[in-house]
Amino acid sequence: MPDKLYVPIIHGATGDRPDEMDTLLAAKAVANALKRLGFRTELVRVGLDLRPLHRLAAKEPYAVFNLVEALTADVRMASVVPAVLERLGLAFTGAGFDALAATVSKLRVKQLLREAGIPTPAWSERGDDLDPTIQVLVKSVDEHASVGIDGLSVVPGRAATGEILRREAVFGGRFFAEAYVDGREFNISLMEGPMGVVALPIPEILFEGYDASRPRIVDYEAKWDEASHAYHHTPRRFGLETSEPDLAERLTAICQEVWRRFDLAGYARVDLRVGPGGDPQVIDINTNPCISPDAGFAAAGAEAGIAYDGLIARIVAAAVARTRRAPLPIGVEGDLQLEGRGGQAGRPAVRV
Repeated sequence: MPDKLYVPIIHGATGDRPDEMDTLLAAKAVANALKRLGFRTELVRVGLDLRPLHRLAAKEPYAVFNLVEALTADVRMASVVPAVLERLGLAFTGAGFDALAATVSKLRVKQLLREAGIPTPAWSERGDDLDPTIQVLVKSVDEHASVGIDGLSVVPGRAATGEILRREAVFGGRFFAEAYVDGREFNISLMEGPMGVVALPIPEILFEGYDASRPRIVDYEAKWDEASHAYHHTPRRFGLETSEPDLAERLTAICQEVWRRFDLAGYARVDLRVGPGGDPQVIDINTNPCISPDAGFAAAGAEAGIAYDGLIARIVAAAVARTRRAPLPIGVEGDLQLEGRGGQAGRPAVRV
């Protein structure tokens, strides 16, 4: 029988880049939350040598909290981990192999979105078949965390091919061009619950003090450079459900369709842009978004009245229910009895 108190946390971060350091900080935050919930835990780094996963399986954990976003800094390898966990029969948090394999390439994501009839901006792999008069955003095919995106990433369509080649030379890997949606940006957090997938309160990303020369995008500086203007002037604002309920409903419906089409699990985030015409378009799918206490997912949870420990409890419970092929009962998330929006700051208590 699984050890119902043991939930190890696995990650592949080395701390060599700000986004990898953020993964380490998230892992420590999750570990502290699990301890407060009454679990035993440890941090286990995974590389190309996957024997640590087999050693974890021998300990029969209640669930594995999967924070592996890359192996040896290669995000394309991340899907190997859930494949092994699935083969070992372990309950684990977040997306499974199929979903990760389908979303690791942004080009593949866009192809699948188009096939599913889900709106997404036009794109070109080499930049030579887009309207030369439109603005395009040149970004990495495989990298996440806005790596390779900066204030000069938006260029005229006629310059797309040259900009793709330039960025590949500077950053390595592959880049492509996507039609730039000059409008509003929304990051919608999704969570698996007893009645299916639920969208948490919707934040809009604001671009404060941006002049006409700077594109309104969440680039690398906005995410990671604490000394930059963008980092301090891209806050999130909640309240769309009240101020624009029709738009909130449309965004939520698109995200729920993305969840179903890509077979997402546990928790996820979908990023969308809304242009002047009011039509939402999906620009990114994050199968295992950042789970740090100061990240967007936790902020959306807090807006919904769910404290950080409650989010972690629900994510673990969803993983266990999915692996045991048992539905999440209303009011009881697996073996975690939720105390609701009030009482002890919404913290769940573990029933062993």
